[in-house]
Amino acid sequence: MTIHNLGDQNSVLNQFISEIRDIQVQKDPMRFRRNIERIGEVLGYEFSKELSYNPKNIETPLGSKSMYLSKDQVVICSILRAGLPLHQGLLNYFDAAENAFISAYRKHENNEDDFEVVVDYFAAPSLEGKVLVLTDPMLATGRTLENVLKGLKDHGTPKQIHIVSVIGSKAGIDYIKNIFPESTHLWIAAVDPELNARGYIIPGIGDAGDLAYGSKM
Repeated sequence: MTIHNLGDQNSVLNQFISEIRDIQVQKDPMRFRRNIERIGEVLGYEFSKELSYNPKNIETPLGSKSMYLSKDQVVICSILRAGLPLHQGLLNYFDAAENAFISAYRKHENNEDDFEVVVDYFAAPSLEGKVLVLTDPMLATGRTLENVLKGLKDHGTPKQIHIVSVIGSKAGIDYIKNIFPESTHLWIAAVDPELNARGYIIPGIGDAGDLAYGSKM
């Protein structure tokens, strides 16, 4: 797996990451969602450099210009519900992309630390020969992405797999490196060093879904 950690370099991305971490800024759900969306735009721009391009002649009012445009069909697959703002950020740049959605959540029996990842819903087009973009804002243990990959097996073999994530743990990244094909690319805005006993990223941001859309039962 090729890892592209954009947090290793200083850019405007730092501002967006600092705001989604800040407990004061987190009190504004609309701003939180917008910052995740903007992070998706930055990561989408970066991963677009790995797509395949062909020349196309574009006619203007005063002449013509040969431009290199992507020839790949992109499918953006997001994990509900926390992945929706990140999904929108990518759609802002890949407006012709196809879309897939999967519901995956952690189930803690008797509120214990151990959990299983439950997949309840999945809708996707054919992935055969296409560029698959998996979006998961918080790459904590990596087990959610593992279950998503299993769920995709009956939908065809993609040409490429790109994972787009906002913040990940070192342990989670190490885990998915052994699960996904070696040719997979991970595009991530920040990597944090630890997981707590319940598998949450430290320092992280908390629960991305709750911060974006409110607490759940």
